[in-house]
Amino acid sequence: MLQPGATIGILGGGQLGRMMAIAAAGYGLKACVYCPDAGSPAFEVAASHIQAAWDDEAALADFCARVDVITYEFENIPAATVAFLMARKPLAPGLKALETSQDRLAEKTFVASLGVGVAPFARVDGVADLEAALEKLGRPAILKTRRFGYDGKGQVRINDGDSAAAAFAAIGQAPAILEGFVPFDREISVISARSATGEFAAFDVCENVHRHHILDVTTVPAAVPGPLRQKAVAAARAIADALEYVGVLTVEMFVLADGETLLVNETAPRVHNSGHWTIEGARTSQFQQHVRAVCGWPLGDTSRLGRATMTNLIGDDIDAWRAILAEPGASLHLYGKAEARPGRKMGHVTRILPE
Repeated sequence: MLQPGATIGILGGGQLGRMMAIAAAGYGLKACVYCPDAGSPAFEVAASHIQAAWDDEAALADFCARVDVITYEFENIPAATVAFLMARKPLAPGLKALETSQDRLAEKTFVASLGVGVAPFARVDGVADLEAALEKLGRPAILKTRRFGYDGKGQVRINDGDSAAAAFAAIGQAPAILEGFVPFDREISVISARSATGEFAAFDVCENVHRHHILDVTTVPAAVPGPLRQKAVAAARAIADALEYVGVLTVEMFVLADGETLLVNETAPRVHNSGHWTIEGARTSQFQQHVRAVCGWPLGDTSRLGRATMTNLIGDDIDAWRAILAEPGASLHLYGKAEARPGRKMGHVTRILPE
């Protein structure tokens, strides 16, 4: 168990790392952020930072010397970097969670092995594999790269009449997975946390709406019946326990049209965009919860303080910041990014209403 005054090392310098560093400071902890990108938003609020490449072993050794535990704000960290760091300092969440989430095929296979529902899927290493998978799963279907895809990147929908070869070329002919199309009614997510001792706590189930493949609005609580919420949380716990997970874990799920069936879409071994509402809307935010878990502290109270909506400010949405500041009850968070670009998350606004 770390003591106040200890230093958390954060891999990645984006807005998630920024909010994690702020939460750590509130607990009397320091944050040291490691990121290759100049001007990373988390640099501005951390006690210290290192800007260096992921394969710079001298810089990584310096980072290890400064911190007491290492965590991360995104999962696509090179394997060699992770191995170097784990040999020197504790890493949470651990390697199994990282390896599972980095590869969509491994992730789907793992979740299905727990008896938790997922969309039908098939491995694709070439055009012949893709054509066979389309015969098996039908069209429409979604072709996704096994690694490095997010916010709609690295994936393509294949409809009737579409060329398998063209679809495979569209994702750069990378190792892939084909997922059968799921006609879902809504998407939900469970933000939960698990400690090294097995303590588990989940926030209320969120409902998510996307715009151009990027999360637009999260609403809490999700408009699903109580038994389905319990089933979603149970699935998240089964995944966390099987991974021997430490930290905040996000599980995104589809609710099918029957209102009873849940399918896991993907997992994220970290704090998550759909959990931003917890900063104002829960007694413990997801960022505070993650800090507690990786430090070996007791998990916090996850109860809601009201009904919440969280809206992302994407690209030019940021131009409305003055109006949002003038809106009673609106809580504005800006990420300190220098340039607004289409599809870039610039901030978010949370609104809490009474029950």
